Amino acid sequence: MLAITLPNDVEERLTHMAKVTGRTKTYYAREAILNYLEDLEDTYLSLSILEKPNKRYSQQEVEGKLGLAD
Repeated sequence: MLAITLPNDVEERLTHMAKVTGRTKTYYAREAILNYLEDLEDTYLSLSILEKPNKRYSQQEVEGKLGLAD
């Protein structure tokens, strides 16, 4: 369960969209969170990888190691 407080203008937009489409505000809030969460996970996973001092490989190095170089 989650309870959030939204700015009035966002609440009004969400209410309007729910009314116009016949879906619930909860449906749209859930969809927004799920979609945004995927982006956040990608961003933070990428940042955590970049923060580690591991060896980086160029595209040419990867292609060479995989035998894909021309």
